[in-house]
Amino acid sequence: MNDEIRKYGSSIGDDAVEYVNNLLSEDEKEEMALEVQLMRELAAARKEKKLTQKELGKLCGLPQSAIARIEKGENSPSIATVTKVLTVLGKRLYIGDMI
Repeated sequence: MNDEIRKYGSSIGDDAVEYVNNLLSEDEKEEMALEVQLMRELAAARKEKKLTQKELGKLCGLPQSAIARIEKGENSPSIATVTKVLTVLGKRLYIGDMI
């Protein structure tokens, strides 16, 4: 899906958001919003701990590039990877009722 947005995004200019909204179902939009929220939370937690991507990667046993890709949303990490990163950051994954 990201490749499709990259492929067509430049040809639609300012209409990219509208294009993506028309391209995705409501479930896909919600999933994307959750992924973006997770990426932001991970990056914020890393910065709060004053860790570089390289330092966090070393503590997690991951290359810096993997941390960068997670924070940029260029891949969807497994739950095991997310849990590993969160543990190092002193955070946990919480699943609760949707509001």
